[in-house]
Amino acid sequence: MIVHAASGDTWGVSGPTFLRFYLVAAALVVAVAVYHRVRLAAGSTTAPTADALGPQQVAYLNGGPRLAVHAALGGLRGSGAIGVRPDRRLTTGGAAPTGLTPLEQAVHWAAHQHARVADLPKDERVRAALDQLRDGLEHRGLLNTDAQRARARLWTTLLIGLLGLGVFRFVSGLFNGQPVGYLLLTLVTLLIVTLVLRRAPALTRAGRAALRGVRREHTHLAPASAPAYATYGAAGAAMGVALYGTASLWALDPGFAEQAEIQRQAASGSGWSGGGDGSSGGGDSSGSDGGSSCGGGGGCGGGGCGG
Repeated sequence: MIVHAASGDTWGVSGPTFLRFYLVAAALVVAVAVYHRVRLAAGSTTAPTADALGPQQVAYLNGGPRLAVHAALGGLRGSGAIGVRPDRRLTTGGAAPTGLTPLEQAVHWAAHQHARVADLPKDERVRAALDQLRDGLEHRGLLNTDAQRARARLWTTLLIGLLGLGVFRFVSGLFNGQPVGYLLLTLVTLLIVTLVLRRAPALTRAGRAALRGVRREHTHLAPASAPAYATYGAAGAAMGVALYGTASLWALDPGFAEQAEIQRQAASGSGWSGGGDGSSGGGDSSGSDGGSSCGGGGGCGGGGCGG
């Protein structure tokens, strides 16, 4: 049934006609956004290398660059390589131990320069080591690149544009005295879908699986288990921080953690910002529900359900 625009229709377009085309456009964009988000969560089609993950790699997957720095601190403190001065600045206990990772070397150098823990992520050497760590995880197919996440967010940006158009139509319909109930329901649904899809995951499916596997192997390092870090050594201390957050640093050496002003936090266990859940179900079904409310045009009462 074709509904012709009446003289009082907002923008010269009848409510059902606008809502019909609006729902079709929203459903198409949501479908493409879901597709790209699923691809992003799945990661590369090439199999990642099976090399064991080190503590800082695990920390980067679990909580991002700041947790990786804290894991390096945990390892260095576990080996007695760093300490803290009365002015709450880091210091070193001599030459750097052998076998340190690039991030541990950078943190040890920053401690030698008496940096504060809060300033470590901004240190030039530390940033370079973090970039190297991230690049390695991306190369192994465990972490999505910034470019991949930006491409996935592009379609969310289009959804935000559609939301803006719908809100403009909603306000115009209110001023024209047109019924806008169905349009409001559509906008609420589209807003929820947009909020869900805008979180581009940082970890790939392989990255999440690797993190779960490491966590299963090191449940004994959880602070609640009161692990004997002296037995597990520096590597165990670093892995404890990587998996369970700075709460492990407090369990390892509460005096050091307090004096160095390290905030006591537990790792979320779901990846860092935008990372945890790779699921994307339900987005496109929300859009289609809105379409059935007014699809025929005749059930909207006077042709004004879309403002």
